[in-house]
Amino acid sequence: MIDHLPKDATLQQDDRRHYNRARLIIDVFFNGADATGVASTNDISVGGLYMNTQVELPEGAMLTLRIPIEGEHIVVNAEVVYSNPGRGIGVRFQDLSEKHHDLIERSLVAP
Repeated sequence: MIDHLPKDATLQQDDRRHYNRARLIIDVFFNGADATGVASTNDISVGGLYMNTQVELPEGAMLTLRIPIEGEHIVVNAEVVYSNPGRGIGVRFQDLSEKHHDLIERSLVAP
């Protein structure tokens, strides 16, 4: 389920974001930086996502993500750009294909 976040519910780092984010709670599989696991997303955009995880991953770490959206699995590399140790991380997608960009964008449109 996707709920668009109200403008007053933004986080401090929102000023640095280039894309609109929407609340999307799904399980994302990640691998990299000596860690493998499953985390739930908090929000997502075509530029990246925030996922809740207790795994501590440093800023700058590179991960491979597998994101299930609309019956497909998006596999994309991502860089950790924000880390809240023990709580979650924000990642920026690297080289997201046009097909996957469009798939994410479509899933963010309010019904």
